[in-house]
Formats: sequence, structure tokens, C-alpha cells
Amino acid sequence: MGRERRKSRGTKAISDVNMTPLIDLTFLLLIAFILAFPAIEQGIRMQLPKANAEKIEEKKSRTISIRYGGGLFLDNRETDAAGLSEALAGIAAEEPQPPVLVRCDERVEYGEMMKTLRLLHDAKITRMALVTEPTK
Repeated sequence: MGRERRKSRGTKAISDVNMTPLIDLTFLLLIAFILAFPAIEQGIRMQLPKANAEKIEEKKSRTISIRYGGGLFLDNRETDAAGLSEALAGIAAEEPQPPVLVRCDERVEYGEMMKTLRLLHDAKITRMALVTEPTK
């Protein structure tokens, strides 16, 4: 009897969107970018020397990286000394004093780093900084 009195109501469509999966996905992507950004920023893995230094402003600067065991990079693109010299001459022709950041692995011999600094000097680039890791 009780069943007969109830009227059959049709199924009602759910009109709201469940936001929980979307928020979970957003946080997952945010965490992935936070973890991946330092790797993207560094580019080439190396052990930088540790020293206390001032923070470097990196606006429109070029980066030269010297890796232990060989490897010379300009803006994360591998090159050799002749290619770097040509590129630096072109950069100096475009901009009078472009800022250049020099990243050198701490295990690289001093003479190898000086060869790269000599290329900067030959291209008449004087605004440069040696990048280090902060000491703890």
C-alpha cells in the first residue's frame, strides 16, 4: 500500500560540476612545475663552487657554462671555442655591453676557465659575473 501512494519521480539530471578532481589536477600540475623549474633554470648540471656573493640580476643576460670533462655551452647550446668566439662577437655587435654570466664546474682547471674569459675579453665584453652556489 505504501508504494502505491508514492508517485514515481523521474531521475533528475545533476546540473553542478564536481570541482574536487579539477582542483586536484591543478595542484598536481602546480607541484610538477615547482619541482621541474629548477632543472629548467639550471640547464646544464654541474658542481658550482661555493662562495658568499650578492644576488645576480638575470635580466637579458647570456650564460656561458664550462662543464668538467669537456663541454662549452652558450645559453644551454653546446659549442666550441671558435663558435663561442664568433657568437660573442655577434652578441657584442648587437648590444654594446651585454651582461654575461659564467658558470664553471668547480673541478675545471683554472687555465680552461681563463681561456673562456679571454674569449670574452677579445669580444670586448666586460660586464660579466662568475656564478657560484651559496654556502650554508
